[in-house]
Order: sequence, then structure tokens, then C-alpha cells
Amino acid sequence: MFFHKENIQEINLLFLRMLKSFQILKCNKSLRRLIIQRLLLFYQTQKKNNGYDVRIFTPNEEIPFAGHPTLGTAYIIQNEIIGELTEKLILNFKAGQIPVSFDKPERIFWMEQNRPAFGRILDANKVSAVLNLDKEYIDNRFPIQEVSTGLPVIIVPLKSLEANKKVRMNKEKYYELIEHTDAKAIMVFSPETYNVDNHLNVRDFADYFGIPEDAATGSSNGCLASYLVKYRYFDKSKINLRVEQGYEMNRRSLLFLKANDENGEITVFVGGKVEKIAQGEWLL
Repeated sequence: MFFHKENIQEINLLFLRMLKSFQILKCNKSLRRLIIQRLLLFYQTQKKNNGYDVRIFTPNEEIPFAGHPTLGTAYIIQNEIIGELTEKLILNFKAGQIPVSFDKPERIFWMEQNRPAFGRILDANKVSAVLNLDKEYIDNRFPIQEVSTGLPVIIVPLKSLEANKKVRMNKEKYYELIEHTDAKAIMVFSPETYNVDNHLNVRDFADYFGIPEDAATGSSNGCLASYLVKYRYFDKSKINLRVEQGYEMNRRSLLFLKANDENGEITVFVGGKVEKIAQGEWLL
């Protein structure tokens, strides 16, 4: 996703073309300690099954899929391996193959995420306790639900930007909740925004993965896009949105969401802009 340049420390390490094998992270604890609240990814430079193999690690564990590392990796593969902008390439994740395309006029990378799976609906009282938020701030017109397009998340609709700002995670209750859910992350969203050009403000919390709050979460936003068309949040079966994230952390990010529900078949695209801000070599 696009990050303001004053937040360079937030950018993922995208230039780690240093491994012939992915096994190093299994036992190298010193390397794990370098991954502080960010996603670290490795990729192979040769195609396999018509795509490039990618694995992603958080500070705590490997995950099957993540959003903004997908776009950043596609950018690096196009520029550093292929050497030119291609119309589309495929990345192979544990969650499946993810096609990534490039909109040249808008300079936006788009990933098509997996078809969504909608899981259990959660109790508003329990979730409001996790968020340290009065239940009245939750928009009860829509469910609190687990959704996955590769990495599950709990989607929580809130009524206002004020509600989003008030969220303070209760760690004890959070861990009690996720003992009984497939999703370990929680995304709250509001129809009110800081920037009038944007459609939604979101926040994403994933302490289980070592990320207390994330500044840009493409995987969760894909789940959100699926949720929005399934429940006709905007009274539409098709959406094209601008979503802001990270404002409460002073790490502003902008994501683009497209989704379409055609007779119950939901397609989801999440987009963002990529800027190359640094490169180097890591010698082991």
C-alpha cells in the first residue's frame, strides 16, 4: 500500500533475495527478533506452477497470506527479476495462487484475492468488551463475523469515526475470545473518515501475530470488501472504494477495494501503490 514518506520505518523489507532455501527462519531466533511488528517475506526468483513462491512471516509465526507484502513483492519481481512492467503475474502462497495486475495509468497494483469464506457470527457483548467500547458504538444492523479470503479476520462494524478512535484492546479478553475463533485478527471499520475523499476508516489488531495494530492490512481489507457486498452495506452488490488506515498510529495508508457479488459469487480485488524507497544487501 502507499505510505507517506515520513513513515519509512513502516515499509516492509522487500529486497531479501538472499536465500536459496526458506529454512533459515525456522531456527534463527536473532533474525526473528529483527522483525518488529512487520511482515518479512522471501520469494524465489524462478517460476513454479506458472507463479513465484512466496512465504510470509510475522514476528510470531508464518502466515498463509498477507496483503501489502503481495503488492510489494509483485513490484520487486517486475522491476528486479522480469525487468519490465507486465500485465499480470502470479504469486504462490500457502493459501493459494494470487494473481496481481498493474493499472499503468493509475499506477496501482491490484491483487485478486481468494473467494471469501464466511464463518461464525460473534456476540456483540463479548466483542465490545475486547474493544473496551460501549456496545452502543457497534452498528447492530450488520453482524460481527469471521471472514477469510486467505487469512481470517473478525469484521466489526462501528457507527462512527469517534467509535474507531475509542477502541483500546483489552488483551486478556482478546486472547480469551480468539481461543474459540479461527480468526486471530480483528478489523473495525467506520463510514466516517478523516479524509472526505475516502469511504471508510479501518483499524486492524493482530496481537496474536505480534502486531498490536497494523497500518495497512490488505488481507483484512479483502475480507471487509467481501463482507460489504454480501450484506449490501452501501446498498450495492458492486463496490469501488478508497479505504484509509493507520491514521490513529500516525502512519497513514490508502487502500483501494473492488468487489462484486453476482448471484452469491463474490470476487474481490485489493489495490495499492508501491514506492521503492531503499535497497541493500544482507550478508549472513
